Order: sequence, then C-alpha cells, then structure tokens
Amino acid sequence: MTASQLLAAIDLGSNSFRLEIGRLDHDQIQRVEYLKETVRLGSGLDEDRILSQTSMEKGWSCLARFSERLQGIPPSQVRAVATQTLREARNRDEFLSVGSQILGFPIEVISGMEEGRLIYQGVSHLLPQSVERRLVIDIGGRSTEVIAGVGYTPNQVASYRVGSVSSSIKHFKSGELSAQAFHKAEVAAQAILDDAWSQFPRSDWDIVYGASGTVGAVADVLNASGWPASQITREGLNWLTKCLLRAGHVDRIQIDGLKEDRRAVIGGGISVLRAVMDVLGIDTIVVAQGALRQGLLFDMLDRHVEAKDQREVSVRRLLHRFMVDQEQAQRVNQVAQFFFAQLVKDAPQHEHLDAKRKLAWAAQLHEIGSAISHADHHKHGAYIIDHAEVFGFSDDELHRLGMLILGQKGKLRKLDADWSDERFCRLLLSLRLAIIVCHARTLPQVDALMLTQHAHRMSFTLTLPQGWAEQFPQSTHLLQLEQQAWDKTSCSFELLML
Repeated sequence: MTASQLLAAIDLGSNSFRLEIGRLDHDQIQRVEYLKETVRLGSGLDEDRILSQTSMEKGWSCLARFSERLQGIPPSQVRAVATQTLREARNRDEFLSVGSQILGFPIEVISGMEEGRLIYQGVSHLLPQSVERRLVIDIGGRSTEVIAGVGYTPNQVASYRVGSVSSSIKHFKSGELSAQAFHKAEVAAQAILDDAWSQFPRSDWDIVYGASGTVGAVADVLNASGWPASQITREGLNWLTKCLLRAGHVDRIQIDGLKEDRRAVIGGGISVLRAVMDVLGIDTIVVAQGALRQGLLFDMLDRHVEAKDQREVSVRRLLHRFMVDQEQAQRVNQVAQFFFAQLVKDAPQHEHLDAKRKLAWAAQLHEIGSAISHADHHKHGAYIIDHAEVFGFSDDELHRLGMLILGQKGKLRKLDADWSDERFCRLLLSLRLAIIVCHARTLPQVDALMLTQHAHRMSFTLTLPQGWAEQFPQSTHLLQLEQQAWDKTSCSFELLML
C-alpha cells in the first residue's frame, strides 16, 4: 500500500454515524476528512428489538451522503461496521441490505468483543508507545466496552449492554433530570457492570483512557467550565451532575461546551460513566484521541500483512485451543487450494486472494469440532465458530466460515445457503473434494485431477485420469457419492472417469 492511497472507515454507532478518511504516511494515518451525523439509530429500537422505518430511513440518508465522499476509493480500502443496535435488531438484514447498496460497500456487524479490540487499537495507535498498563473505556449509545492492555496488545476485553441512549430512553425518557432518575439509572448500570471489577481489578492497570462518545462530550463541558483539559475526575463529574439537577430538564440545560446532539442523552451517559467509575474504582479518566474508526483504519493496514492479520492470529489460537491435527489440516488446505485454483485460473489472481484465505481458514479449522466428539464433528465445529468470541472477524464472516465447516460433508440441504453464490459454491466444493481425497490422512496424488466449471453455469466436472479410479477405489466411491449430494442443490457436480 502506497502513501498516496486513501483508507476509509465508517462506524455505524447507536447514537452517531461517523466517516473517517485517512492517508498512510510513514506508518501513521493522517486524517484527510472526518464526517459525523447524529442519527440516533438506537432510539428507533422498540421493546421487540424491531428497528423503526423512520430510524432506518434516517440512517440510509446519512449513508447516501457518506457514499458521495467515498467515490473512487477501492473496496479493499473501505470498511463499514455496525455495532450494538444492529447486533440487537431483529430486522437488521433489511437495514444492512439497503444500506450496503446505498453506501456502495458491504456493512459488517461486529461483536462487542471485536468492537472493544478495535477501539483499543484506535486508542493505542494514537498514544505514545510505553509499557504502561492501560484501561480503555468507551461508552457508546447502547453498549460500553472496557479493555485492558499494554502497547498495541489488548489482554482483556468486555462489552456490556448499557449506553447513553439506552439508559436515557429507560430512565430519562421524558427529559426530567431528577435525583431519583439518576439514582435508578446508576444502580441499573452498576448491575450490568457488576462483574467488571473482577475482570479489571485495580491492581492490573496504571492509567485509564476514555474514548469517543460520552467521555468526549463530558470532558468538553468540564473543560469549558474551567476544569482541567482532556480529563474527567470524580469531582468534575459530581459538579456536572449537580448542574444538571439544577436545570431539572434537558430543555433547560445551559452549560457551555454541551453540544446540542448530546443534550437528549446526557443524563444516561453521565449515569453510565459514574457507574463505570464506581464499579472499577476510577478517580481520573484521560480523554484519548483514538476510537473505533481509527482502529478500523489500522486494522485494514494489518490485513495487508498476513502475519499481522488478527484473523490469522485467531485461527492459530483456535487450532491450538482445540488441539486440531494440524498436519491433516494443512493437507486438506493444500488440496483445497489446488482445486480452487483450477476454478479461477482464468481470472486475475488478486481478485481471489480473500477467497483463498477464507478457504484456508475453513480447511485448517474443519476438524475443530472433533474436540467435542468425532461423530458429527462438522456440526460441532460450525457451532463453535458461530458462537465463539473470535477477534478480527465480523459476524457475517464467522457465519460463512461456519457454513463451510458445517457443509464439509454429508447432505447439502442442511445448509441455509444461497446456491446462486458462485464464490461460496466454489469454496464449498473445493473443501469437500479435498476432505474426500485426503480421507486416508495422507497427501494424495491429485496432480492429474482436473476440476472445471462450465461457462456461465453453476455446473462442475471433476475428471479422473485413466487408472486413477482403480488405484484409489475408496476415494472414487466417495466421489461418486459426492455427485449424488450435489444433485439435491441447484448446482451440479459430475464425476468423469477416463
């Protein structure tokens, strides 16, 4: 990646949507443009976790404006992620489908743990490097992330389902700012954050940084009123709470530094902030410059270097944790890549690098479920992938990886798959064929096997050279069964023996 190229990160938060565009310059990312719109998507989520049409349309309008600024930036240099509201929304697929079309780039929903990791990356990359033990707090609209780490490495990550928007809706819905409302909001937040003290004990960190959202808004108000810049103390927070109580209602707040878009959620935000400081025993929070969107930008840089890609690190950890037979995993990967390469041989190789990496992860992890039981290990493996907190992956990436692992053998009708998705079918077929021919747990003779796809059709043929079937009768039998398995889908697979 050259210094002249741009990177763009879009953060679809519960309160605001943000677009950060940066340029790589000597291993740092220099801001080119920053756009923020208060969408309050989280306010449109009802008790049944259905996102209102009005909220979705407001979000789509914002994405349309972002899209104009993203024109000309290659897809590999843009990432858009959604957080807690779209993690919760039952109708999120509708918003994501339309939103991705409007934006012109796919929107990933990330887990709370992955959000925390990216927040830490954003904060740590914009701080001087040191050996200090850092605690990073980010109070968003509907979730609060707490991360402990050293340098660029997060050691402990937690995400709690409480934030400024959700707390304000529940405890300050009418806009009244009473002592009773603050007390109830703080107690409720403390109950959700209750186990944080054991995960992040005071002895494990030296300094606390606050990122984005509520922390930044509170610090701006305190600074405008003469309190020390770029930090929040208990004394300052107590003073601000008293000011709000004197106002009595969000419409009557007259405090320098409070932006209009924060007025409606300031009560909930301060309540969660006080709860975090009380539970964790924090006296002072230093305001950090980095946040989720910067973490996304630096993560994109890391993805261009395989050894730094957090997804690669996570796969290696899973292989170790579940004691996968790595020799067999590597055999299956080698053969699967051989088959897939034949299917895409006429296309520029750079177009399929991402698909090859996903195939490699599926091949390496295909036996992960054997740690639970060898019987139906593909089902156990898919369950593990779908439910594990795995850094680096979006929810959709994990789901598709789980689909490949579930579909590695047996009937294909068990998959809720889009059989018109050419890339998925190519990956799945390559993986299944590799597992079949590697069934003896030795590296098979595959150089003469030829896998082809018929032009403009989802129809595949595997040609066996003369004498191969006689030399490998069991593999041939399994390949014949494979032909029958694909008959149950809209794709077709044919075995041709010369």
